[in-house]
Amino acid sequence: MNEYLKQYVPVAEMIALTFGPDCEVVLHDLSEPEQSVVHIAGGPVTGRKVGDSFTLIISDVLLSRRFENDMVTNYSFKTPSGKPIKSSTVLLRDPSGKVAGAMCINIDTTEVSRHIEWLRSFLPVPEPVGGESSQPPHVQEIVDEIIESYFAGKEPARMTRDEKLDVMRFMDSRGIFLTKGAVDKISEKMGVSKVTIYSYLDELKKQTAVKTPR
Repeated sequence: MNEYLKQYVPVAEMIALTFGPDCEVVLHDLSEPEQSVVHIAGGPVTGRKVGDSFTLIISDVLLSRRFENDMVTNYSFKTPSGKPIKSSTVLLRDPSGKVAGAMCINIDTTEVSRHIEWLRSFLPVPEPVGGESSQPPHVQEIVDEIIESYFAGKEPARMTRDEKLDVMRFMDSRGIFLTKGAVDKISEKMGVSKVTIYSYLDELKKQTAVKTPR
């Protein structure tokens, strides 16, 4: 090992001990490219061993658009066995400014990912975004039955304006107007135009806005 790099061995050990068994810190001596790995601290995360050569330092570090201040942080790759790894690499320069080596921190995110998926399973499933969702046929049938049942025995022509607003309030609060054709169906039952139905709904919105505390 390059004498200059020996001072980074305790740093590597400290990082590995801080982050636990899923963390591995690899110290490279780039003056020996064919066997650049000179020290490994922590758990067997990537399967690297002392005497191995570097693999991603050029492709994922030096050629990265995020390479800045001699480092790239939080890039990812997968091991040959398929383990997802979060990695950060910093170049180590000697007193003359020449690149002597590199320190790579590799964290196996398998367990983290598994726990995230487990937690996500408790969250509600979001509705699809974009486009109109298709309405299953049985929904229309059920809504039509509800409307028919509601107006059974009622005489809309004899209703006062407040009573008609109560009808709108009931239908709106039950989500009836969210279904296709509901406005047409209810306007027909009440003997009024669709424009009148929309005006009733606008009035209900205004009443709700006035009652809502600011």
